[in-house]
Amino acid sequence: MTYIFLDESGDLGFSERSSRWFILTMLFTNHHRKVEKCVKKIHSNLRKKYKKVSELHAYHANEATRKRLLNYLAQVDDLKILTIILNKDKVYTDLKQQKALLYNYTANILLDRLHNKNILIPNKKISLCIDQRETNTFLKQNLENYLHKSLSKKSTNNFEIQLKASHTDKCLQATDFVSWAIFRKYEQDDVSYYNIIKNKVIEENQLFP
Repeated sequence: MTYIFLDESGDLGFSERSSRWFILTMLFTNHHRKVEKCVKKIHSNLRKKYKKVSELHAYHANEATRKRLLNYLAQVDDLKILTIILNKDKVYTDLKQQKALLYNYTANILLDRLHNKNILIPNKKISLCIDQRETNTFLKQNLENYLHKSLSKKSTNNFEIQLKASHTDKCLQATDFVSWAIFRKYEQDDVSYYNIIKNKVIEENQLFP
């Protein structure tokens, strides 16, 4: 089975306090257990007072933890990273008021680019796991239906889509660190984290450049 994990960094707000960029990132692997082991290794080495934390999150982690996990992930042989960077300054005015539609549209563009890379093996089952960003049941179902139709149109019939809370899935936590590293490159002009995993990045383009 092919495993794809999708997470985001930044926000889709358009106020002065909002992020300048919104990043969607996919982790692609045929061996998700290897990715899980990277996260487990980090968690097992945490100081005792932090071991009760069920979820690793890049924003809350210290520099050493971030770099250590990214270095572990960079050593996973078949790991591939695809990312799309939304330039929020160029978003059409009408889309700014439709955040769910904008998110779905951006996710679909990223799926298109995954498909165009020809790295999916025909007839091999695909598991797409998405960080459960929305607590609204209607919006979650809307996203799942949207992506289901998108994958079906691409003649990818052997797939499943799951929306999960990131604390329940270690691969989603790993994706969070990767997405954060890419976000840091654009939002803070800091490539120190990105450079660790840049050789795994096979797709990195801006939407509305």
